[in-house]
Amino acid sequence: MPTRPAGPIAQDWEPVVLHKSKPKAQVLRDQKAVNQALRAGAQVQTVKKFDGGTNKKSPATAVYARKLDEAEQPAALDRVAPEVRQLIQKARIDKKLSQADLAKQINERPQVVQEYENGKAVPNQAVFAKMERVLGVKLRGKVHK
Repeated sequence: MPTRPAGPIAQDWEPVVLHKSKPKAQVLRDQKAVNQALRAGAQVQTVKKFDGGTNKKSPATAVYARKLDEAEQPAALDRVAPEVRQLIQKARIDKKLSQADLAKQINERPQVVQEYENGKAVPNQAVFAKMERVLGVKLRGKVHK
């Protein structure tokens, strides 16, 4: 068995002092903390951030807007040519398909087929390729009459 030292038993404890931790930055920015500091007479610095809380990375939109204003004419998007519109309608009717049936076969919305036949759609080569496959007509390239 271990032996004890002779004499009175003394403990070697040192006092431990606990300090309050400093408040975190997020707590200091809290409206309640700012008001309390103002009431206490402390100096409070407030900065209004430009576009704070938005998801914008750069304020370059003003540059693009100026370029659009300086352009002499707005760039018009190409639309489906009248010959192609008529070709789509004729081929669809020859196959006895409705616009909805054609849309289902090419995996597009019926509104897309309607826009192509009305000439309001911006031409998309992928959609033309699907229509060519289903309708069996050539829609891209030069149309031979």
